[in-house]
Formats: sequence, C-alpha cells, structure tokens
Amino acid sequence: MLAPLLGSGAALVFALALLFSGISSTLTAGLAGGSIFSGIFGKPYDIGTPSSRTGVVITLCAATVMIFFVEKPFQGLILSQVFLSMQLPITVFLQIYLTASEKVMGPYKNSRIDNCILLLLAAIVTFLNIRLLLDILQSTFR
Repeated sequence: MLAPLLGSGAALVFALALLFSGISSTLTAGLAGGSIFSGIFGKPYDIGTPSSRTGVVITLCAATVMIFFVEKPFQGLILSQVFLSMQLPITVFLQIYLTASEKVMGPYKNSRIDNCILLLLAAIVTFLNIRLLLDILQSTFR
C-alpha cells in the first residue's frame, strides 16, 4: 500500500520494520516467559538456570504452535492485538499500584495527583479496550 504513495523503498523499509518488530516481540515474550517461570519457583531470572530456560522454551513453542492454527495472517494479527488489549488494563493498573506503593518505590512513589491522572488515563484505556472487544465480537457474530 505504501509503494504507490512513497515508492518501493518505503514498502521495503516498512517490511523490515515489521520484521524487526516481530523479532523484538518474540524475544521479549521469551524473556518474560522465562522470568515468570523462574519466579514461580522463587528464583531470579537467569538464562543459565533450567527454570528460566524452560519458561523461554515453553513460551516460544506455544507461540510457534499457535501460528499453525491461523488461517488468515491478517485476521491472526487483529486477534493478537485484541488479546493484547485485553491484557493491557491489568498491566496498567498493576503498574499504577506498584508505583504508588511506598514499600516498593520508597521516596520515589507517585504523588496523589499523579495517581489520579494515571487512574483516569487507565480508565480511558480500559474503556477503549472494552469497546474494541465489543466491536470485534459484534463483527464476528454478524
């Protein structure tokens, strides 16, 4: 779609950016899976430990298996973004909670005004994500 507007170079740059974005997301997911899995066993993340490696392998293998169940890549991309948007409010509210905690942040914790602004923004993001989910469900079942 970019080639007619900006030339074939733009399409190539966009394709490379998309590829590198996918690689970055894959690496991040693997690291997160390893970190969570080692945390379950009460150990710090260290790729040299079996628990961390197992978490990375499970995460990447599960993602690879899921790819084989996607018939239409564009629809799979849309669904992956819907699932990410359902998870986003949980992460946002957790981050607000943790950064407001004196136990966690010490003297660097959020002020009350910061928390109010952050909670308002989190509520807006949550509302928009719920709307997105409802729109996807409505378009799927029509």
